[in-house]
Amino acid sequence: MDRYARWNALLELLTDSGRVSVEDAAARLDVSQATIRRDFDQLAQQQMITRTRGGAVANGVSYDLPLRYKTAKHSAEKQRIGTAAAALVSPGMVVGLNGGTTTTEVARALAVRPDLNSSADGAQLTVVTNALNIANELLVRSRMKIVVAGGVVRPQSFELVGPLGGALLREVTLDVALLGVDAIDVQLGAAAHHEGEASMNNLMVARAKRVVIIADSSKLGGHAFARICPIERIETLVTDSGADPATVQSFRDAGVTVVCA
Repeated sequence: MDRYARWNALLELLTDSGRVSVEDAAARLDVSQATIRRDFDQLAQQQMITRTRGGAVANGVSYDLPLRYKTAKHSAEKQRIGTAAAALVSPGMVVGLNGGTTTTEVARALAVRPDLNSSADGAQLTVVTNALNIANELLVRSRMKIVVAGGVVRPQSFELVGPLGGALLREVTLDVALLGVDAIDVQLGAAAHHEGEASMNNLMVARAKRVVIIADSSKLGGHAFARICPIERIETLVTDSGADPATVQSFRDAGVTVVCA
């Protein structure tokens, strides 16, 4: 297990229990206590946790982890979701993509589809994104047209937020917005932890003919701080096969098409 994967596991333990000892963490991750102490010290220096005598406790920030710490979480499910969401895209479309680990998998799935790089009538796929890592994934692996919204970079997600990007998004029209979220609920709609990200995502929703929410099953029925859009605006939800059947049915009852990958 590399350092980032180990840190991700430690942060998940703290999120679940609120507190964990060096001894318990070392046993769970099968590493030495000295390694765990170093990990705790480094995470505390980054203000991700609070160090205690013999262990650590969670900070509120652990619920909104930087993207590099999230990559190992539900990775297999996110790859399947990414492939299923990419299948909804046709050549010549204008597609909106926000940031996040699941939309990164969507971008990777789009990049390896040869039909999207060129078509018989010369139609080119256009991707509009406010995420620097998404733009990079597509730029180095495809011949698509990439449009990047401006703004201030949010280091946790590599997303650009703020009024500079909003000015561009208000001037484009999207065939479909493929949006990763921190939570989606039948009553509360789709939401993000950060209000700046939610605002940019809301602009994509406003400019899109179709809205597709991309979320692994751990996000279903959850709550987050800032709403992106109400459930009525969502056409399709792409999630994984581990989703609770009753929860899936509640979305379908609300008029949302659910794809379980």
